[in-house]
Amino acid sequence: MSARNAAQSITPTQAILIQVALALGGFAIGTGEFALMGLMPNVASDLGVSEPQVGHLISAYAMGVVVGAPLLAIIGARFFRRHLLIALMGFYALGNLASAVAGDYSTLLVSRFIAGLPHGAYFGVAALVAASLVPVNQRAKAVSRVMIGLTLALLIGNPLATLMGQSVEWRYAFAFVGLVALVTGVSVYSFLPVDRNEERSSPLHEVRAFGRAEIWYPLAIGAIGFSGMFCVFSYLAPTLLEVTEVSDGWIPVVLFIFGLGGFTGNILGGWIFDRLQFRGVGWLLLWATGTLLLFPLATDNLWLMMGMCFLVALMVGLGPALQTHLMDVASGAQTLAAASHHAAFNVANALGPWLGGLAITAGFGWESTGYVGATTAVAGLMIFFMAWRQLSTAGATSTA
Repeated sequence: MSARNAAQSITPTQAILIQVALALGGFAIGTGEFALMGLMPNVASDLGVSEPQVGHLISAYAMGVVVGAPLLAIIGARFFRRHLLIALMGFYALGNLASAVAGDYSTLLVSRFIAGLPHGAYFGVAALVAASLVPVNQRAKAVSRVMIGLTLALLIGNPLATLMGQSVEWRYAFAFVGLVALVTGVSVYSFLPVDRNEERSSPLHEVRAFGRAEIWYPLAIGAIGFSGMFCVFSYLAPTLLEVTEVSDGWIPVVLFIFGLGGFTGNILGGWIFDRLQFRGVGWLLLWATGTLLLFPLATDNLWLMMGMCFLVALMVGLGPALQTHLMDVASGAQTLAAASHHAAFNVANALGPWLGGLAITAGFGWESTGYVGATTAVAGLMIFFMAWRQLSTAGATSTA
């Protein structure tokens, strides 16, 4: 029995509950991933380090995703998806609880790396499960519904974590993430049935099928083209304090608006891809370039800053678009490619703060993150054109 046939035995109510459970995991992961961005001043003060050093904690998490996504996808290729999702959520809970009790900067650095390991594999498997529940022409929307959890983390989870850090202590934010991860594991266990006829692949077969250019191009677009959003987002809190010159009480408000943009972009990304297919990625990158170039011009005015944060966050639409495109081109390496998509986005999460930190340290100012981000968006657009040419050539060859 194929995954599609198995999905047909699931009722609409079951399908909704499954998607909610998967989205809850996305909420936990998104909150854990982005929490430090709103708490950068608090963590820096508590641990006695600089804000760029806190940026390294963000990069450590991202590198954990880069390492863990392909590794755990390969190891988990033989497991039923339900069992793998539960194990990954348990792993994520432990990593964040360890972060909550870390006694110093070095321990927190290691804990953030460990917490990042299950991130990509979870989203990759969750996307495959969601896509198996709907008709082929609705896959991008299904993936975006699962990714709603990630965007709700931007919209609600990250401001909530920031408020926790400001009113109590930043460690409670990671304890909260660990608790949500445990609830997700229980929800997946309760709602997602085991499909004993589920098609599982050989890890070696996935590795062999993974080395095709049509897989690597979209991964490169995500790794480079998306890093601009993280460049801006990672240093948003100190930019608000140092350039916009507002009180720290405004930080959760602006993070909420950024999250609202991400939530909207996630929905638009699925809608755009279902209509334009891979061309939609190019349009999204063009949008990203323009908004990132305008961002520095808005940093000295709170209201303009709010509007630009919303517009920059629409870049999140690249997520469901690239994820669904990978499903189309990654035949034979579905699990590995889906997980690697999130590894690529966390290369962006590491690359963005690193490049932004270089510009800030060099004296170009907090607002320079917009110009750095626009440069990476243009680089992503160049890769898109290379991918488009490769797909067009392959299509012409197949029809000859």
